[in-house]
Amino acid sequence: MKTLGEVLKLSSEFLQKKGVDRPRREVEELLSSVLQLPRIELYMQFDRPLIEQELVQMREAVKRRSEGEPWQYIAGEVEFFGCSIKVNRDVLIPRHETEILVDRIVKEISETAVEIWDVCTGSGCIGIALKKKRPDCKVILSDISKEALLVAKENAEKNGVEVELLQGDLLQPFQGKADIIVCNPPYISEKEYATLDREVREWEPKIALIGGMQFYERLSHELPRYLHPHGKVYFEIGTGMGKQIKNLFTSVHWKTVQIAQDWSSHDRFLFLETE
Repeated sequence: MKTLGEVLKLSSEFLQKKGVDRPRREVEELLSSVLQLPRIELYMQFDRPLIEQELVQMREAVKRRSEGEPWQYIAGEVEFFGCSIKVNRDVLIPRHETEILVDRIVKEISETAVEIWDVCTGSGCIGIALKKKRPDCKVILSDISKEALLVAKENAEKNGVEVELLQGDLLQPFQGKADIIVCNPPYISEKEYATLDREVREWEPKIALIGGMQFYERLSHELPRYLHPHGKVYFEIGTGMGKQIKNLFTSVHWKTVQIAQDWSSHDRFLFLETE
């Protein structure tokens, strides 16, 4: 019978030989999932023996990781802005950089309740995190993918929030107007897609990745009629797209057009406000 510490060491060495980046951290995440323990707790239970069922689960998880499957899909859930978000191959894995976007929105929501639309919601992580922080606000999640919306629905229930879900292409399923629209659309070009890490290309949904500029171009024309006066829009954008996308939003409709950076100082977000 092996101890937690031994499993951590042996599994890390195995993944390192398989060329997995940050093998120890990845094994920690897998152990945390298998044992249902916070990662920090692992280091307080190094001498704990793993029972056979736990060892079997861990071997299978490490095998899947060695074959390229992201640990998030193996674990089946990730933490995102205080929420536990289920993920599978129907949705993108939420990135920590996106928490910057959510944090800014939370800080800028007015004290009175507003209506928020999370367009291209995927797992629902953005809209669900906002609803959890501001349960008084009305939050609507939309996606073109029926499978993604099933995951988002499950995540809303998992986090104890009530949201509305709509299926359709961008703003097509919506009626009325919103105070805040947040959108993290597919923005990778076909050329860029070929250069992505193998794990992303082979495991994450292509429909949620490839789009280039087309979605921003469409939204630059469609957004104004869906927003209340002083309405706000929050986009996530691709590295190097900032200036090009900013130039799409030069009409008189927009009082504020601002680019913001992620933790690596790359252009990553576009913020808009209507007149």
